[in-house]
Amino acid sequence: MTYIAKPRLHHPKLPTNALGYTHRDYEGSVSTLCAGCGHDSISAAIIQACFELALPPHRIAKLSGIGCSSKTPTYFLGQSHGFNSVHGRMPSVLTGANLANRDLIYLGVSGDGDSASIGLGQFAHCIRRGVDMVYIVENNGVYGLTKGQFSATADKGSKARRGAVNTDSPIDLVAMALQLGASYVARSFSGDKSQLVPLIKAAIQHKGAAFIDVISPCVAFNNNPESTKSFDYVRAHNEAVNQLDLMVSRQAITADYAPGTVETVVQHDGSVLHLRKLALDYDPCDRISAMTYLQQRHAAGAQAGSAMTGAQAGSGIAGSVETGSNAAGSSQRRRT
Repeated sequence: MTYIAKPRLHHPKLPTNALGYTHRDYEGSVSTLCAGCGHDSISAAIIQACFELALPPHRIAKLSGIGCSSKTPTYFLGQSHGFNSVHGRMPSVLTGANLANRDLIYLGVSGDGDSASIGLGQFAHCIRRGVDMVYIVENNGVYGLTKGQFSATADKGSKARRGAVNTDSPIDLVAMALQLGASYVARSFSGDKSQLVPLIKAAIQHKGAAFIDVISPCVAFNNNPESTKSFDYVRAHNEAVNQLDLMVSRQAITADYAPGTVETVVQHDGSVLHLRKLALDYDPCDRISAMTYLQQRHAAGAQAGSAMTGAQAGSGIAGSVETGSNAAGSSQRRRT
């Protein structure tokens, strides 16, 4: 564990997002979890997702229950609203906060013990009501704070570090969320950041109940080779059903300008496109003129990013008829 405070000074050349915030502006306190804990990787993915989406930290409310997973909101989004509730009661607190203020983005963080055991009823009713939220379960299959007993999500036959074998059937929270009507459901692995970050970004952008079950190995009590939630086991048996990325919706860019003029269009990423519309007296059927025009533009040093628009040259196939061969008469067909 570490209790070293993060330095307050930021390097002036740290990359910034569209709001001018750096990655550090979305971080929290230094983690006190075990070194290598999968939960810290999930915190890093949440930080990255919020940074890339350029979310104002003060517009996010993070809520949690009790357990190792529920400690993690301290380690990300330090400038956001936060509430640490009692064991298994995070969903009802989040629901109440959502009813009171619809202007915030609600992020609920829980664990397999917090949501699949004492909070199972809370989880079910929150999902079936379709509360607008992102609900993340950091699933390690054990109770890390009480020395590694199996949780309700532990797979049958999985063996603990001390040799005990789980004989109970697991609760599948993803299957429950689907059955209860969640409109966004996903499962990921804390060791797969390239998959997890887009999933979290999409969940934040989603309107409605978004649930993500993240397999997050407990390095202290459930990372042995016989555990089905260890790093090695999940990496060896991880079956990604798709390649994911998030395309954020943007307002359409339009341009209306007169023939023969140039329009400068600024793209969403800040790049600039120069559009030059052909004049009305331009003959689109003259191929030689089209080639001459393009060469003249190149010789004049057309500005980088310029695009000449309009029909520059075109004609039909020489000697062909208006109709296709399947509809043409015998006199219209040509022999080859």
